[in-house]
Amino acid sequence: MAVEIEHKFLLANNDWRKQVSYSVKYKQGYLSAVATSSIRVRVSNDKAWLNIKSATIGTHRHEYEYEIPLSDAQEIITNLCRKPIIEKTRHIVIDDNNTWEIDEFEGDNSGLIVAEIELLEVGADFSIPAWLGEEVTSDHRYYNNNLASHPYSVWRDHS
Repeated sequence: MAVEIEHKFLLANNDWRKQVSYSVKYKQGYLSAVATSSIRVRVSNDKAWLNIKSATIGTHRHEYEYEIPLSDAQEIITNLCRKPIIEKTRHIVIDDNNTWEIDEFEGDNSGLIVAEIELLEVGADFSIPAWLGEEVTSDHRYYNNNLASHPYSVWRDHS
C-alpha cells in the first residue's frame, strides 16, 4: 500500500525564492471526487500520470500513481475533467537537507502559494525554515481536489 505523508504550509515571505533548485509546470484535472477518494490526471512536460488518492485530511493518505500516455492525459483533461483545471508551477527548494515543494498556482487559484514537505514516516522531525508561515495541513481548502471545485479566487477570506 502506498502512503503519502506530508505537511502543508502557507509562506511567510518570499525568501524561499532565493533557494529554488528548479521549477516544473503542472496541469491537472479531476475526474472524480467522492467522500473516500479522488482521481486525477496530471501532465508535466512530456509525461502524464493517473493518480488515486484517499480523501483523508491530515498528514498521511493512501496514494497510487501510474504513468499513462501523454496524448490520453491531454484528451482526458480537456474532455472529461471538471473545471477549473489546476495549473501551477512547482518550485523545488532544499533547506537543511529537506526537500520542499512550493506550489505557485495560476488561473482561478492565482495568488495562492503553498509549501509541502513529504516525509518517510508519520511524526518524522523536520526543520521549519524562516520563510514558512501557518501550517494548513488540516485545512481542506488547500487540497488540490478542493481547489478544483472551490478555487482560491472565490474565497471570501484569503487566510
